[in-house]
Amino acid sequence: MFIRFMKIWVGGAILIALFVCGVGAPWLAPHDPQAQTLEDRLKPPRWMDSGSPAYLLGTDNLGRDMLSRIIYGSQISLLVGTATVILAGFIGCALGAAAGYFGSTTDEIVSKISEIFLAFPFLLIAIAIMAFLGQGLFNLIFALMLSRWVQYCRVVRGEVLSLKERDFVTAAKALGGRDFYVLLRHVVPNTFSSITVIATFAMAVVIISEASLSFLGLGVPAHIATWGSMLSEGRSYINRAPWLTIFPGMAIFITVFGINLLGDGLRDIFDPKLRRQR
Repeated sequence: MFIRFMKIWVGGAILIALFVCGVGAPWLAPHDPQAQTLEDRLKPPRWMDSGSPAYLLGTDNLGRDMLSRIIYGSQISLLVGTATVILAGFIGCALGAAAGYFGSTTDEIVSKISEIFLAFPFLLIAIAIMAFLGQGLFNLIFALMLSRWVQYCRVVRGEVLSLKERDFVTAAKALGGRDFYVLLRHVVPNTFSSITVIATFAMAVVIISEASLSFLGLGVPAHIATWGSMLSEGRSYINRAPWLTIFPGMAIFITVFGINLLGDGLRDIFDPKLRRQR
């Protein structure tokens, strides 16, 4: 029990820190993340060189402050992760609930569409969409949303297939409840625990996907600071200035680790088998 709640506390604290950095970036960042100071280019972190006290995490190849860019990079990860999870969750849950509850032709159509998307790796789908649409924040969210809705759809469909046979659903129908009312009022709310767990794990995957696309040059425009683009820029200087890749990589690792901890803790709490073992 203690370990389960520790996962939630630690993971939640990391996720809250991400939100604080993203929302408070203009006040937390010590420098303008786009300001170039060429005479200070490739300055090491403060503890490695007492001659660069103004830069806690050093500077990049254009003299931009690494700490400020990492803080501002959290905005993109936060925005893309949250927007993608919400949009993909809404579409996937709506289609999955409709397929599971109404069955027949609706179920067959939704199942075939989801199978088409499952036939390709989700990151490959995102790369193809971004290559076709071009760089842009909204294009990035759209591409990741199209590649992530299937997981919600299949889980919700399976749960709705089971729930619609329960006595409380039969009773609601017998009392005159219309299909959409019964579905929205009695069936879908009982899937929220599974949706919450899926959403937490999906957010971690989306953040990695966003960093991967930015690393490949297919994410947001190059002038916007993102952790993936910082990794891409720093790989050319990995021997001379390893901090250019270490710190953005650590930011991605800690964020994904925290979100996975939170998701694992929520799964332990919501899983009925684990609840019976307490």
